[in-house]
Amino acid sequence: MRDRDEAFLSEILPPEERAIESVVARYQRVAPAVTRFARSLADDEALRVRLGSHASAGGGEIVLDPGVFQAAYARSAPVTPAEVALASALHEAVHMVVTDFDEERPLPEEWFPDREDELPLEPVALLEALDRAGGPAAEAMFLSVEDARQEAQHLYVYPGARSVLRDLYRAAAPAAIGRARPMGQFALSCFLVVGDYQTLEETQRGADPVVALALEEGSALIDEARAADGPWEAASVALGLLAVARQQGLLTEASATETKTQREAREEDEQENINDAVDAVRMVSPILKDTESYDQTRRAAQAIEAEKGRKGETEQAGDPATDQILRVSEAPDVYLPTGQGGKLVVSPMPFRFASFAPEGREAIEDAARKWSVTQRHISGELYPLFIANQRRGLRSGYDAGDLSPYAALFLGGGLYQRMFERRSLPTRRAYAVSLLVDGSASMLQPRPLPGGIKAPWALAAATLGAWTLARLCDELQVEFEVALFNRAFAARADDSEKTYVDRLNGTRGALRRSQGGAADRLTRTVNHYVLKTFDERWEAAEPSIAGLFWTAAKPQESAQAARRNAPESPPVSMFEKAANVDEFNVSHAAERLAARHSQVRLLVVLADGMTRGSVESLAASVDAVEQSGTTVLGIGIGDATVEATYSRHRVVARPEVLTEAMVDGVRSALRKSITLAGGDTWWGHESALYDDTNLRSPTNA
Repeated sequence: MRDRDEAFLSEILPPEERAIESVVARYQRVAPAVTRFARSLADDEALRVRLGSHASAGGGEIVLDPGVFQAAYARSAPVTPAEVALASALHEAVHMVVTDFDEERPLPEEWFPDREDELPLEPVALLEALDRAGGPAAEAMFLSVEDARQEAQHLYVYPGARSVLRDLYRAAAPAAIGRARPMGQFALSCFLVVGDYQTLEETQRGADPVVALALEEGSALIDEARAADGPWEAASVALGLLAVARQQGLLTEASATETKTQREAREEDEQENINDAVDAVRMVSPILKDTESYDQTRRAAQAIEAEKGRKGETEQAGDPATDQILRVSEAPDVYLPTGQGGKLVVSPMPFRFASFAPEGREAIEDAARKWSVTQRHISGELYPLFIANQRRGLRSGYDAGDLSPYAALFLGGGLYQRMFERRSLPTRRAYAVSLLVDGSASMLQPRPLPGGIKAPWALAAATLGAWTLARLCDELQVEFEVALFNRAFAARADDSEKTYVDRLNGTRGALRRSQGGAADRLTRTVNHYVLKTFDERWEAAEPSIAGLFWTAAKPQESAQAARRNAPESPPVSMFEKAANVDEFNVSHAAERLAARHSQVRLLVVLADGMTRGSVESLAASVDAVEQSGTTVLGIGIGDATVEATYSRHRVVARPEVLTEAMVDGVRSALRKSITLAGGDTWWGHESALYDDTNLRSPTNA
């Protein structure tokens, strides 16, 4: 039985790990080493190495196509994913840096033994010279020989990467040899031997007898190719190998009666014969695929380059598809208790929502009056308890604590230091509250209200609850975070309505062209927007939350305002209708909450529908968070999914009940935590223990 390190790549790598974003994530871990290697190879310390949807080389920059790396993971070979990541990146860097067929020379006389006196004197580029000398077959044979020569000569400094390529190629060679016709077998064998991936004897054993004989006759040329000084010398070897193949009958000789159409068909067949066999084994680099691909790679326009400026040595080339793939690849992985995992794009909320703050504050005041939500002195009876908790948190002997009922006797006896009794337990505790709000488009849909009318109140009421909870925690000096989650095209912190829509359309089209069926998955990601961080002051986050409230309470008016001034307005289109994956967001919010190292942690989740993942995974995630010591409150807006997934839950159907459930649930949980931890204190006796059953019973009134 093989060790895991020797297991076949196709056996140890699940389909999701072969996805383009996973491939790019592995590349990014080795990108600095690849950049240093490429700079050393090019003797250019300013060389930039980037990723892009179209490979490009030249102008002090090389752009690598991540699709080349992705193709490597479809192989069945005894290598690991980490090995493939480095080997494929180095392989591509070598070819992109070294390949240059633009040098012009006069046509070599030895290439045209029957026409020395007829050769033109003007110099030509290499690929044009090859086409004149041997047609498409000469081009195909040369590119395979040159591919192997470059790897043999320039990857010797990385024997580990060479060994990975050897394993990849040797694993694919038997099947490719078996399918190939004789000329294809010959070209593939030359590639393997020139690259030192197999010995001449090994290739001869697996090839047809006539191919084995041709390899024997061409062995000196193969050795010459491995030591060739450059592409022109390698081209001479390729033409010599074609001559050997023709002598052995591996290529069809031209007929004297052959028409132009017949000749073109024969030459195309010879080229396909060579390419099909070699490409079934080698990692095909765009710059060495064929003449057309070489021209595109060398002269690829950099029109998309850096409208946003250059972003670093190993970042994207600027096209929207690669930009999105990189963003997804850099997103944190979230793992659930069920063993499932996935990407979660985490980002600050777009700051331009603050431009709607004036309208939002006015709308909040109006909604607070309409829904009877207190906006002043929200903490109520909790305030003196928290003040006592803060003041009595530190003690040192008998000089701190509650005033002793025997204080008069102590004063009479001169025992001033005993006027205060030591409390049984310290009560200074750290608190942290996190609010997680469903931000899908369904939260903006009209819902029934008393009087038979409908209005889009769900996200508005949730935002008002967030506003009120923030005021509560601000009064009590409790750490507080607000986050919004949805599943759509991810907005950036600096997005406006115009940039968001433009990026969405450009990215969707580019991904459909480059990634096909994976475009939807890469475009509509699972997103986690942080409106207010634990460390951020309430005053700094308040404008954005106020603006979000106006967007939620008046979706049509905010959309009209955004259309009127799209370059400056917030991206209201980010609330795309799409189901959420609640469990990933719950787990991530709980992880951020746990990182605060607070003794009392409370997570409030508001959602209006079923998770797109699974109810079982969400329930397991909530239970795992509870087991870690965090209290989780689930509030369902017109949907009873919370009853099956949250042990502490409430279902609401009216906006005032939603805000009440949020604020009262947090207030009661905080009061309970103080009572449980307060020890023998005067205020602890006067506080009733909060009953969880109040929160479990659905409220629809």
